[in-house]
Amino acid sequence: MHWINWAIVIVWLLYVSIDGIRRSRGTNKLEGYFLGGRSLPWWVVGLSVMATQLSAVTMIGTTGQGAVDGMRFVQFYFGLPIALVILGVTIVPFLHRAKVYTAYEFLERRFDAKTRSLTSVLFLVSRGLSCGTIIAAPAVVFSAIFGWPVGWSVALIGVPTVIYTMIGGVQAVAWTDVKQMVLVVSALVAVVIVLLLRIPVSPDAALHIAGAAGRLRVFDFNFKLSETYTFWSGIIGGTFLMLSYFGTDQSQVQRYLTAKTVDEARSSHLISAYWKIPLQALILLVGVLVFVFYIFVSPPMYYNPAQDRAVRAADPAAYAALDTRYRAAFDARQQAARVVATPEATAENRTAFALSEKAMVAVRTEALKKAEAVTGQPSKDVNYIIPHFVLSELPIGLAGLFIAAVIAAAMSAVSGELASLSSTTVIDLYRRWIAPDADDTHYLKISRAATGLWGVFACIVATFAATLGSLIEVVNRYGSFFYGSILGVFILAMVPRAGANGAFVGLILGMSAVAGVNHWAPEVAFLWYNVIGAVAVVTVGLLIGGGSAQNSDARPVTISE
Repeated sequence: MHWINWAIVIVWLLYVSIDGIRRSRGTNKLEGYFLGGRSLPWWVVGLSVMATQLSAVTMIGTTGQGAVDGMRFVQFYFGLPIALVILGVTIVPFLHRAKVYTAYEFLERRFDAKTRSLTSVLFLVSRGLSCGTIIAAPAVVFSAIFGWPVGWSVALIGVPTVIYTMIGGVQAVAWTDVKQMVLVVSALVAVVIVLLLRIPVSPDAALHIAGAAGRLRVFDFNFKLSETYTFWSGIIGGTFLMLSYFGTDQSQVQRYLTAKTVDEARSSHLISAYWKIPLQALILLVGVLVFVFYIFVSPPMYYNPAQDRAVRAADPAAYAALDTRYRAAFDARQQAARVVATPEATAENRTAFALSEKAMVAVRTEALKKAEAVTGQPSKDVNYIIPHFVLSELPIGLAGLFIAAVIAAAMSAVSGELASLSSTTVIDLYRRWIAPDADDTHYLKISRAATGLWGVFACIVATFAATLGSLIEVVNRYGSFFYGSILGVFILAMVPRAGANGAFVGLILGMSAVAGVNHWAPEVAFLWYNVIGAVAVVTVGLLIGGGSAQNSDARPVTISE
């Protein structure tokens, strides 16, 4: 990569790290460190929430998903506006007025300590794993493209993020997220503009080509539990996932607890409700346009350069034969695409193009199987498509901007995760069970140590997560194992006759139900795990009942609150 691109990346890393540390003022108290003194403006909270979701997994994995699968993934977010409206009149006002540090702190007031502790442990496991995956997204790509050891790539993301999160707390995280968000959106828009200028047909013709290849298909109304991205999985499974993520996941709850008032907390959520789906569509569109670009510009047979080198070295003859067939398939597809791009294109022309696309995919699939046989590792390279395009095709300066945006997105997501992991560890476990009477100075030391330890754990996970396929799916799979069951406990909290024993046993059996479906019915798409977990917990909890909550101060949540 050109030195100008590296200069842009280094300057940005230094800027956000120094600014994050500068924001540490006012964090000498526990409330200031974990919740920013409950004084952040609503728009800062809202952008911070968006930045946490818009991780490097999104920048690399979702754009790659758009290139190979089109716009269908946007259905995953169809339940988001529904979930945020429900949360705006239930959990958000209640938790904000309860003046808690974590979402799970409330569960002891409603049920008992064991339910609170089990729920917080499940959150720590799920969020710790996904945090590692978020680091893995850029780290593994940088490692393969630049030839770095994976550990160096992980350190590039993890070290500065852990430092400013340890020192500055959630206030540093939130204000840094605002800057990261601006950079990320600017980079995405710039890439779209470059693509539209570089593709040798009109934007209208480019979309016709993408449509003929099935890349613009958004809605799939088939009701199939085995299909991951459909309208129904997004509306039903996605709503349950988003209810749990935004309503019970500490990484999100911690954000709206930093808002000044309940109304400002609600307003911060509306930023995601209004803008998440359009932004996700933009990200997928980048991938779709990259797909169209590589119809006219010869793409590599392997987007992962490490795979290319391995196969070329291990079996040069087989590599040459595959490459010859791949180039022939490319020429045929390009010729068919040029016909589709004309106003006179017929249905037969579009069918011919679709067949040429299938032929090219078949050759590449064979090449990927060869790479898997040679390397002994999974060969999916969806996470390398966009980085290859950026480094090979974008002009000097803009490539550096995009790489900086990928790192920025990773830092935003990771810093938010670390802050939530630290707060849950200290408030729900350490302060509750180990040192309930210590002062804020002691808790702050433990909080910063917890942030560092979770950072190390995430970096270790990152070294293993990159071989698991599309990283955006890996993150959502991790979450879907836990989110539904955790949501079920909070739903029970709103039911007057639900009791502590029912909630605790229901949580265990809900997780068991999800594990059972994953083991004995693996064809069920992971989005449905959220529904299965939540329904199982609520059903078991209500059957067991248990009367009123165990704590004398406990009472159910009501919408009027």
